[in-house]
Amino acid sequence: MATTLAQQDATALDGAGRAGGDGEVRGDGGALALLLVITGAAGALAAWVITLDKFKLLEDPGFTPGCSLNPVVSCGNIMKSAQASVFGFPNPMLGLVTYAVVIAAGAGLLAGARYRPWFWLGLNGGMLFGVGFCTWLQYQSLYSIGSLCLWCSLAWAATIVMFWYVTSRNVRAGLLPAPAVVRGLLGEFTWVLPVLHIGIIGMLVLTRWWDFWTG
Repeated sequence: MATTLAQQDATALDGAGRAGGDGEVRGDGGALALLLVITGAAGALAAWVITLDKFKLLEDPGFTPGCSLNPVVSCGNIMKSAQASVFGFPNPMLGLVTYAVVIAAGAGLLAGARYRPWFWLGLNGGMLFGVGFCTWLQYQSLYSIGSLCLWCSLAWAATIVMFWYVTSRNVRAGLLPAPAVVRGLLGEFTWVLPVLHIGIIGMLVLTRWWDFWTG
């Protein structure tokens, strides 16, 4: 009887997207792995371009980055701000390292690697910091600096997507506590979370410069 109940519990958990008690989830080696590689590459590309433009700007204060299109979409204004070097060096240099870690993690999964629960929690924690930092930068960009950087926006979107999918994965694996119904919903509707998150940012951008967009 006890064996039957245990089997039923295991089946129920698997139906919510959980494959066992070792922190593994179906899809780790496929869809999630590919998503990590793609979002990590997008973030790394944005960080690389911004870093190059930042160095050019340091060499020539009159340099105008290619993504400085108008008074609002102006990467140059962002790069010249104090917020662009919070830790004493250009922010995108931090992105070059952290996004490379994400790409490596995704590539490892594609190659058949299986990571320990502590690795997944550490990755999730790093992404939480990334989303928090991006949120702060978004606020500074919209309401303090008053300009928008398209490459920064790409990095923001990549960070948001990877964060929500890794968080969903860890909830479904039982590494983050959540009711069974939440695990089940995340197994089908994880995509709603990053869409809502990015949609809210898009609405803030739209309303912040409404007169400019509609003028």
